[in-house]
Amino acid sequence: MFAKRLVSLLPLVVIASMLLAACGGAAQPAPAPAPAATEAPAAQEPAATEAPAAEEPAATEESAATEAPAEEPTPEATLTAEEQAVIASAAAAEAVKAAEAAGKTPIRWFVGVGTGTSPDQVAVQEEVVKDFNASQDKIQLVLEIVPYDAGRDTLATQIASGAGPDIIGPVGWGGSNAFYGQWLDLTEQIEASGFDTTIFDPALVDSYQTEEGQVGLPFAVFPSATYFVPEYFDEVGLEYPPQNYGDKYILDGEEVDWTWETFTEVAKRLTIDVNGFNSTEEGFDPSQIVQVGYSPQWQTHPNYFGVFHAGSDFIVEGTEKGSFSVNLPEGWMEAVQWAYDGMYGAQPFMATGPMSNSPEFGNGNLFNMGKAAMAVTPLWYTCCLADFVNAGLEFQAGVLPSDADGQPHGRVDADTFRIWKGTKHPAEAFAVLSYLITTGGDKLLPIYGALPAIPEKQEPFFEAKSEQYPFVTPETWEVFKAGLSYPDAPSAEQWMPNWNEAFARGDTLWDLLQNTPPSQLTFDTEWQKYLDDLNVIFNK
Repeated sequence: MFAKRLVSLLPLVVIASMLLAACGGAAQPAPAPAPAATEAPAAQEPAATEAPAAEEPAATEESAATEAPAEEPTPEATLTAEEQAVIASAAAAEAVKAAEAAGKTPIRWFVGVGTGTSPDQVAVQEEVVKDFNASQDKIQLVLEIVPYDAGRDTLATQIASGAGPDIIGPVGWGGSNAFYGQWLDLTEQIEASGFDTTIFDPALVDSYQTEEGQVGLPFAVFPSATYFVPEYFDEVGLEYPPQNYGDKYILDGEEVDWTWETFTEVAKRLTIDVNGFNSTEEGFDPSQIVQVGYSPQWQTHPNYFGVFHAGSDFIVEGTEKGSFSVNLPEGWMEAVQWAYDGMYGAQPFMATGPMSNSPEFGNGNLFNMGKAAMAVTPLWYTCCLADFVNAGLEFQAGVLPSDADGQPHGRVDADTFRIWKGTKHPAEAFAVLSYLITTGGDKLLPIYGALPAIPEKQEPFFEAKSEQYPFVTPETWEVFKAGLSYPDAPSAEQWMPNWNEAFARGDTLWDLLQNTPPSQLTFDTEWQKYLDDLNVIFNK
């Protein structure tokens, strides 16, 4: 049967390749192949739709008994992701050909390298395509949805053959890095169309200004904040984190700046052992911790620690293979050292690897398990607090700590749409992109679970969040809004040569640190190994 399926698909492969090359190819010679579209580490794709899914309620005996019989699988359901991709691309090529025959300019919108492939999302995206096509008569928007598991390989093949789509997305920084060098600089199109970028926070617009130019515009955003549990602060008599950037914190009756130094002291006092001692008190037992003061909550890559503590910076020097070198700021090393001390220092305030990964501490989801008093993480984390709420706990959010100079450094996870630089129709592609991030976004953003980047469109998102978490105060949602002014630009997930391997090397470093006490490693030695390995990876 499998051989028969492959035989039946072979004509589609040929048709898709020929039609895409004929209808969607670049006017210039085919570009160099995109970087290998191997799957990036999970940590790099941080959008809400790619965060760990909330657990589904277990089926009760009653629900199982009344459940409808399973339907026979459809022929499509038996196809592999790669086979479905071939069919989708062939269908898109036919639609492009039909649009050209009708005298319209076809613009292909490729979905499959980020969110957007679930059935409910597909239905809304199709609706948005119909809306756009009905709104004017010169452009025909063609939707091409490829299963996520085949998305990067399919896109890499199309681009390498000169038949790339016009628009790709939504996609985050990590997914975009697999195709570094393939994105159109939007500057010319923004100016020619008169698109008003002032509808966005200027910091968000600037965050898409890279060495390649203005490679995107804001769309789906997830600002960061300091999540905290008021009950835990009340139990030890501590003030809550401030909820306005620039406000002081009251510690032991005195006003102090809300810096990482202050944050660390507060976190230590909120780290409690089985006997009720905190980590600053004599008698504290680090082997019997029942609550930590702080969890980085899936923000554990060295780049994330560095950006939150010391700010963003370009971390690669050189222009071509053989000349690349790593340029991690010293402050990033200090930030990772801070986290290591937080786990294994004399006064710990973070969970070690064995503790964090235990069932008692939520298998890594500490804050959701009620085992952490504070967490610093993006807004998408509100997807994953079912156990927390079911346990009767409440959370609020405060502003991010600042560095020693009083400057806060944030991180905004973000998805948007990119235009392939080989498009034959840059003006028309930008017209579609403009529609998707504005009018089309009204329907798209809710199904992507994302906060709109346009401030005047944000209230429905927070109204829905307030229904989900009725105990959260309006001040907390304002904290997240304020966080949009502190994006990581350049992104913590910025491009590096051989990005997937380089980013994964950071995950390996963190895994080693969180699971190895100082008696078994020297931090400075491991950090230097990390830098040396990055230099090798960059120049492979």
